[in-house]
Amino acid sequence: MPAWGILPVTLPAVTITGMWIVYAMALSNNHICPVHNWNYNQSCGLDGPISCCTLDHIPLVSKCGTFPPESCFFSLICSLGSFMVMLVGLLRYAHVIECCGPSLLNTLGLAAGWICAAGLTMVGNFQVDYAKVLHYIGAGVAFPTSMLFVFLQSLLTYRMAKTRGHYWTAHLRSILSALAFITLVFSGVFFVQESFVLQHVAALCEWIFIINILVFYGTFTFEFGAISTDTFLVLLKASRAPKSYKSDSSTASMPHGHRHSEGLAMV
Repeated sequence: MPAWGILPVTLPAVTITGMWIVYAMALSNNHICPVHNWNYNQSCGLDGPISCCTLDHIPLVSKCGTFPPESCFFSLICSLGSFMVMLVGLLRYAHVIECCGPSLLNTLGLAAGWICAAGLTMVGNFQVDYAKVLHYIGAGVAFPTSMLFVFLQSLLTYRMAKTRGHYWTAHLRSILSALAFITLVFSGVFFVQESFVLQHVAALCEWIFIINILVFYGTFTFEFGAISTDTFLVLLKASRAPKSYKSDSSTASMPHGHRHSEGLAMV
């Protein structure tokens, strides 16, 4: 089913486009200030300029989707993105099992991806100005687990690599993972500062982090083109894998025991 190769590309294409549409809607409604703005004020009076910006107008991704009508579209994009993240994570899990068999890294990667999807759903449906605690819990779940997911998938790519193209894919994912980690750290550190400039940098880092993670998901199109019906059968047979391991190990040990008994008989 080569069509499955379109799914990883669709995720960043739809989500990134949707996020920028939300940003444009919030900007047109004067709910945020543009990303190129670096001038902020302590407060804005009623007789102040329309372009007056405070800390409440910093273009954080969450701030862009706080007020209606953009909040409705923001929730829709996050919910759709969460579903696609779960689907991509599940197919990636099955593909790795099909190629290399079960592994702890693969299981952890699936768990991290699905937990990230749950956190993203909370972020999209609990706006920061109206349900701050739930929103921050969702963000605190989604951001670290998405970082863990890309890190684990980079390791798995190196383990599965057999050709030069596979290694180039692994290098690309490692670069994206490193960039995601750097921007996530900077975003978290600068977000808690009182400086307007640093908080604006935090917003830019947050945008770069999210786009970077979504581009990482898009790189799975290299492997998903090879997904077939057998890949889905792997998911159905995954629960029987431990039993097959036991039978394989017992079968593998039989020749040794048989030789040992033959040796005793000869003695």
